[in-house]
Amino acid sequence: MDFTFSDDQLTFREAISRFLMTEAAPEMLREIWETDVGRSPDLRNKIAAQGLTALSVPDAFGGLGMDDVAWSLMTQELGYYAIPDSLADTAYLACGLIVGLDGRVAERGEWLRGIADGSLRVAIGHPVNPWVADAAHADLLLLANGDDVHAVARAQVDVQVHRSIDASRRLAQVSWQPHAATRVAQGEAGRLLWAQTVSRGALSVAGQLLGLAQRMLDLSVDYAAQRKQFGKPIGSFQAVKHHLADVATQLEFAKPVLYRAAYALAQGEQNAHVWVSQARLACCEASWLAARHAIQVHGAMGYTWEVDLQMFMKRAWALDNAWGDRALHKTRVAAHVLSGAPLGPGHTFED
Repeated sequence: MDFTFSDDQLTFREAISRFLMTEAAPEMLREIWETDVGRSPDLRNKIAAQGLTALSVPDAFGGLGMDDVAWSLMTQELGYYAIPDSLADTAYLACGLIVGLDGRVAERGEWLRGIADGSLRVAIGHPVNPWVADAAHADLLLLANGDDVHAVARAQVDVQVHRSIDASRRLAQVSWQPHAATRVAQGEAGRLLWAQTVSRGALSVAGQLLGLAQRMLDLSVDYAAQRKQFGKPIGSFQAVKHHLADVATQLEFAKPVLYRAAYALAQGEQNAHVWVSQARLACCEASWLAARHAIQVHGAMGYTWEVDLQMFMKRAWALDNAWGDRALHKTRVAAHVLSGAPLGPGHTFED
């Protein structure tokens, strides 16, 4: 399979990177982290002005109609710059779920237009996540009750805030009562929508983890070139080179797995969820290796507030169990790989 991106896709990624490089510098992130809400309306408005909230919204509702492959690039940039915003949850996951709703849902068009222009912030609650990200700041919550999908206004839910190791992750436990009036999908249609949403959530996390891993590697390379011991940059020492090379290798192995998963989702392949789980595991391993080696390169100071590394490292740790932990995704991959395979002592020597 050809994983080469088109010129338009590469230009799109470069434009996003240039924008976020200016608007989300580490010193700006620290300021946002220290606010009570942990969000910047100004940054959100600038993101919307760039059209990033409209990426997945269909053309008919004022969007760009881009698919999962585009988001596999976008989420890497969101991770690389550790954006303190629920952009992916609203503009990717919630948008995909709303697009899949029956056209007879009266508010469907209004919601999509609100996502496109950046005026609507949506949080998603599903049992795969213990807590709901950005529930306290959402205008609308899409919540699961069995296979049913419920669209609930913020005023109709009770939110209990939980702290995260990542100060920019605003998590909450949501209490609510399902009603027929809030149900927008049910039965098999609801089950399929939630299955697609969980896969997109896992793909979104995988892309962010890959971006975070790349940023931690870049920070480590820069630090290793500047920090000196015995009169030499520590980057010249073989042990440090090996650490950084291991991370770079892991990243290169994870990228095609992520893109294959994005392609499978975009094409609606039957086993797309398996590709997504494989990507989730590969990108998670890359981020953990990057964090571990980055801390070793930086020394104990890597944990401190003054060092940029701690922001990206904490985000990687916080996302580790988002949209399914490793056990869930390993189980999905194992079930696919081992389905129908002859197992047990009686089959040990069979071809």
